[in-house]
Amino acid sequence: MATSFDTTLSNLGITRTATAAATTTKASTSLGQSDFLKLMTAQMQNQDPFNPVDNTQMVAQMAQISTTSGISEMNTTLKAMADKLGVTSTSDALSYVGKTVLTPGSTAYGRAAGGIAGSVELAGAATDVNVTISDANGAVLKTMSLGKQAKGTIGYDWDGKDAAGAETGSGPFTVAVNAQNAGTTVAATGLVWAPVQSVSTTTGAAVLTLPGLGEIPASAVRQIG
Repeated sequence: MATSFDTTLSNLGITRTATAAATTTKASTSLGQSDFLKLMTAQMQNQDPFNPVDNTQMVAQMAQISTTSGISEMNTTLKAMADKLGVTSTSDALSYVGKTVLTPGSTAYGRAAGGIAGSVELAGAATDVNVTISDANGAVLKTMSLGKQAKGTIGYDWDGKDAAGAETGSGPFTVAVNAQNAGTTVAATGLVWAPVQSVSTTTGAAVLTLPGLGEIPASAVRQIG
């Protein structure tokens, strides 16, 4: 199969042997800036003095290699910018440590004042939304009805007391959400608040470690408290 290198040589009136072509194909399948300059020099040295290369063609060839070189330089610049942005993102991620974030999850710890707060993300409108809070052993402590809700995110706040009005401690608590729209289940995601214990950036993307939830990507954070 002819390469761009073969095509350029053919335009110059130069024919390579099959062996040479195969060798070059293995080594490189594209022309670089130095290759272009060598070919242009050979073209000028071997041109027919009575029928020199048309100036328009030469200008077009120079414009082509200039464009290719420019794209290469632009890619280098964009990569440098991406690396810089990565450093900024890492710095931002480290600022999460010690703060509380709202993220998808089902495990929550009680606040110093008692109870927990959280949110529910609804994929569609619902006629009935419920949040069920259980203790570490799975016993239901409280079921909160949020009633009819539109598509989107809605918040809730639990005072930390069970159905009988007794204090339930600091947890951890398990939170389950359920949404129905006239008997049809609506996709719902429970969001809980959790403190950020540490941040890892070893994989390139920032990963937060939260008690009870484990590791989550920083992109999963919905809100910072």
